[in-house]
Amino acid sequence: MGRVLALLVVLAPVAASADTFKLFGEIHGGGMYGKGLAGDQQNASFFENSPHGMFGAEIGAEFLFLDAWIQHHQYTDGSRFTTWTQFGLGIHNTMDLGSSEEQKAGKGNYFEIGGGVWFGIGTGQQVMPPLDNAQVSDKGFLLEGRAGFGMHLSKEFDLGLQLPVSYGFFFKNGVAANDVSNQYRAWQAELLLALRGNLHLF
Repeated sequence: MGRVLALLVVLAPVAASADTFKLFGEIHGGGMYGKGLAGDQQNASFFENSPHGMFGAEIGAEFLFLDAWIQHHQYTDGSRFTTWTQFGLGIHNTMDLGSSEEQKAGKGNYFEIGGGVWFGIGTGQQVMPPLDNAQVSDKGFLLEGRAGFGMHLSKEFDLGLQLPVSYGFFFKNGVAANDVSNQYRAWQAELLLALRGNLHLF
């Protein structure tokens, strides 16, 4: 994963979008799979034990190729819900594949690639507002890479598929942070259908 992020840093200035600064929001729907890899809580890992259907949203800001994100996903099988909310910093590139005429009109297909670091909190049930620490079941630090493909519907809206894959270090809430019995390492992947709205500021 470290090599992937290093490659993205090298490539990002070359393929960066013409936008200098923009705000964006996304609506997500799709599926998730996760697996605990190591640690005393490996078999109780959050993503492995959550339902695999998902929906959610993301908001963010992009300056050149540098991004900041806030993302909230809910996982459900129709009867049970868990939630994961995470905050991230990283890099992102969109490479337009359409003709010059399509690009000027805000049309055509695109490929995107990115990566970042996240801090997230999970709940083992549907959140009952206001969220308090008693509802949090897991916390974690994640390293994520993602790729996607889609189409520009207009200059303001995109529709695409995204594949984020992450690896993280997690710990169960409510136990002392230095107690290794509450820790685990895990990975997870999602396949998302994403509708993105872009606000191009300059």
